[in-house]
Parts: sequence; C-alpha cells; structure tokens
Amino acid sequence: MSTRAKSAERTNYLAQLVLVIVAIFMLIPFLWMILYIFKTVTETTQIPFKFLPAHWNNWHHNVSNAWNKLHIGRLYYNTIISAFFRTVGPLVLSTMAAYAFARIKFPAKNFLFMIVISVMLVPNTVFYTAQYFMLNKMHLVNTITGLFITGLVSPFATFLLRQFFLSLPLELEEAAVLDGCSHYQILRLVMLPLVTPALAAVTIIHMLWAWNDFTWPFIINSSADKLTLAAGLQNLVGQFQSDYPTLMAGALMTVIPMILVFVVFQKRFIEGVAFTGSK
Repeated sequence: MSTRAKSAERTNYLAQLVLVIVAIFMLIPFLWMILYIFKTVTETTQIPFKFLPAHWNNWHHNVSNAWNKLHIGRLYYNTIISAFFRTVGPLVLSTMAAYAFARIKFPAKNFLFMIVISVMLVPNTVFYTAQYFMLNKMHLVNTITGLFITGLVSPFATFLLRQFFLSLPLELEEAAVLDGCSHYQILRLVMLPLVTPALAAVTIIHMLWAWNDFTWPFIINSSADKLTLAAGLQNLVGQFQSDYPTLMAGALMTVIPMILVFVVFQKRFIEGVAFTGSK
C-alpha cells in the first residue's frame, strides 16, 4: 500500500471517529430523557444528582400519568390531521408551482419567483399576527382547521422541487409535447416519477415541521383538546415545579412516530437532499 493510500485510510478512520463522537453527544439528550422516565420527581431534583434511577419500575406510572393528563389520544389525532394536510398541501400545490416556475414561460415569472424566495428569508413569526387576525375573521380560531390552513403552501418546497425540475433534460418534455401531452400530463406522467427523491424529502421535512410545531398551535388555539402534541406538553410544565418524569414520558411518546418515519424513509431523504445539490 502506498503512502498516499495509507494517509487516505487514516483520514477516513479519523473522520469516522469524529462522526461517532458527535453522534454520541447528539444521543445524550435522548438518553437523558429515557432515564428520567424511570425516575421519581424527587430523584430528578435531589442534590447531589444521581445519573441512574434508584429503581427501574417507575416507568409504568410515569407513562400512564402522561397519557391520562395529556389525553394523548386526542393530541395524536390533532397532530396527525395537522401533519397530514401540512404535508399533502405542499406536495400538491408547491409541486405544480415549482413545475410552472421551472418549465412554463409566462410574464413576470422570475419576479414572482423572487417573491417566493423572499418569503423564505422572513421568519415565520413575522406572519403570526396577520395570520391570526385573518383566521379570526374566518372564524377558524380554536379549531383543528386553524392548525394547518396556513401551511398548505410552502415556499421551501416550491424552491426545492423547482431545482429538481430544472435538472431534468428538456428532451423529455419535448418528446412528450410531440406525443400530444398537456402540461398536466407531462407533470404527472413524465416529471413526477423522476423527482421521487425530492418528493420524499419534502414529505419528511414538512411532516417533521408540522409534528414539532410548537408556537403556532399555542397562538391559534387555546383549548387543551385543540392542541398538538408539542404544544400539549406545555401543560405539564408548572409555574413553580414540574413533574419531569411525566413530562419526559410525554416527550418520548411524541418523538417516537417521527423517529420511525425517518428510519423508514431515511434513504429517500438523503437521496433527495444529495441530488438537489448535484447540479
């Protein structure tokens, strides 16, 4: 083995070691959350602090307590409905908008696309006040519909999918036009099968955003039965003292579905992100 090959191998091992160390540090908060589920309230606040619980049979009480206090079943329903529409909406509407920006010529196309990009540069919190007053006039405050109606269109999804459409050869579209296909048929039959990695990436990203959204559900809804999981956990935080084992049990039940989604679709997600920057 040459000196250059040995150097490259050592660099590879070093990079892998660094990644393993970083991964361990990233897992510490998750492991900390799991350990808290096995503790009592006294153990989480005692001094000196003990890393491991004295008994490992407290998890059943903490999980049951979180389920009953939060009404997890109702919060799961609200969160699933919100995540579904805030994922399907961008998939449908942003896909059509992205195809139009990438492939169709129309007046002021570049100007309109710059407006879409400019929305991405502004924090979402800037729009909350205007969105609240708008939904209040539509009588959608404190409703399930109010959770997702403002997330049906996504500038990020429009930008991401446009980049994918631009990377596809023009010859495919020209061949479809010669066969008599309309823009709708070109999008459905030719383009969409080729941008499956991008659609998977958009699905996972927006599902995560909707599932973990904390601020907007608190703003638009005040009833405990109209909140999502992320916002509902706040009800377990007391003014002077919090039941941390119960809170961590609720947090674990909140994150498990998204972990499973990412594990199942991580290959598509990585393909989508990698392919977006390949051109």
